[in-house]
Amino acid sequence: MHLDFESDIVEIQDQINKLLDLADRRGIDVSDEVKVLHEKLEDLRLRTYNNLKPMEQVQVARHPQRPYTLDYVERIFTDWVELHGDRNFRDDEAIVGGWGRLKGRSVMIIGQQKGRDMKENLRRNFGMPHPEGYRKALRLMRQAEKFGRPVVSFIDTLGAFPGIGSEERGISEAIAFNLREMSRLKVPIVSAVIGEGMSGGALGIGVTDKILMLEHSIYSVISPEGCAAILWRSAAHKEKAANALRLTATDLHDFGICDEIVPEPVGGAHADWDETAQNLGACLHRVVGELEKLPTKKLLAQRWAKYEAIGAWREE
Repeated sequence: MHLDFESDIVEIQDQINKLLDLADRRGIDVSDEVKVLHEKLEDLRLRTYNNLKPMEQVQVARHPQRPYTLDYVERIFTDWVELHGDRNFRDDEAIVGGWGRLKGRSVMIIGQQKGRDMKENLRRNFGMPHPEGYRKALRLMRQAEKFGRPVVSFIDTLGAFPGIGSEERGISEAIAFNLREMSRLKVPIVSAVIGEGMSGGALGIGVTDKILMLEHSIYSVISPEGCAAILWRSAAHKEKAANALRLTATDLHDFGICDEIVPEPVGGAHADWDETAQNLGACLHRVVGELEKLPTKKLLAQRWAKYEAIGAWREE
């Protein structure tokens, strides 16, 4: 699969494949031609991904071959033990959580999980949590607090599920309650936006001491399509909305919301899962280690100060 703006990249890759196929069938040497094309391909890929427009960033963040939470868990952590259920209604598989070790350090891992095919997406509800998902997340955070262990959360959702059952069971209250409780949790909390972090569905596990964002991830109060539908009465204006929302990692870092941007391989995280996980794992290890050194009182004071400093207002 390739994205719309990758057509030139795909064309060169096809040329390389055809040359290699020709060389294999006829036994001729095409190494010089392939070398020139490879250099051209890498240069084009680098220029393309260094100059993505906001809506193109959205496409990369949503790429179906991009690694999800459990893919990072497998590559970054050891001794993973998944925990289930909110002890109230059911287990919401749109949010996964459990214990793991980050370079020997015991941490609680919580993340939103999408599916790879239709069957898994239905089971995971396309990564859109119900109220019980957020209540499960809070239960696990409190368990981490009980044992004095840091919390690491992975954000990747279109938003909380807005269905009738979700509303009946109090999705707004569940998210709001998490915001309050995370703001005063007495252990370090670090979140990483690994794909798309949309609306309150992302914030429900996102009030943290440090917010990390992968280079091509996005974080916003609403999707470009949703914004365009509200402001311009048509999702066709999504590119204009994406520009206005300032939802890229660079924008959010400039605003002081994102604390650190984690680099992705050229071509995006979906081009090399292992390299992306290595970069993110090293960053998490360093940031969690720094936060663990802080006394609880200072940790909470810094967390409050971080969120009080976000945004601007004027008193009349």
